[in-house]
Amino acid sequence: MNNMWKKIFIYLISYLTVVGFALIGGIIWYKKDEDEEIRKTFKTALIVTLLFAGISALLSIYNYIGGMTTGYYSSNAYELYSILSSLVNIAKIITYTVLILKVVIDYSNNKNLSYKTSDNNYNVSENKKNNTKSNENKKITKNDEEINN
Repeated sequence: MNNMWKKIFIYLISYLTVVGFALIGGIIWYKKDEDEEIRKTFKTALIVTLLFAGISALLSIYNYIGGMTTGYYSSNAYELYSILSSLVNIAKIITYTVLILKVVIDYSNNKNLSYKTSDNNYNVSENKKNNTKSNENKKITKNDEEINN
């Protein structure tokens, strides 16, 4: 499994469930994955997951306190909770989608750069071969001039 799929898996699991993310994080921590990119991805996902978990916790507390009052579920306070909860869910979807797209775009850019680099290396080596041949031709020409003199 290459790094791109590992990163996507980390973001996907952190979006779906905090418990699954904790398990994946524990595995990464236990294995002490040598790849710094995976650790950086995990840290980013951890911060985003904790941020959304904190916001959801605050909204839940607000809802539970409102639920203890009479007439809460038909009031504007419940409507506010419903709107805020929906906005947080939309923001969560957008955030994780952007993070996953960033991984895919970075991977495709790195892949294109590696192709360009390999082509440039090939061209450089071809140019060296051509320069060597032209230098050999110059030497032959100089030797011919010396022989003619």
